Amino acid sequence: MVSGIVTVVLLVLFVGGWIRLWNPRLKPELDAAARLPLEEDAPLEAPEETHP
Repeated sequence: MVSGIVTVVLLVLFVGGWIRLWNPRLKPELDAAARLPLEEDAPLEAPEETHP
């Protein structure tokens, strides 16, 4: 009985998340997140060395 309830709750959460991600208003944000791994990293600046 409990496992059936857990299964139904997880299924509802999964379908709800799927519906939320297909929302057209989120498309620009999701597209930007999808491009993040492909963007070049900004070059790191060397730390300033201070010697006494």
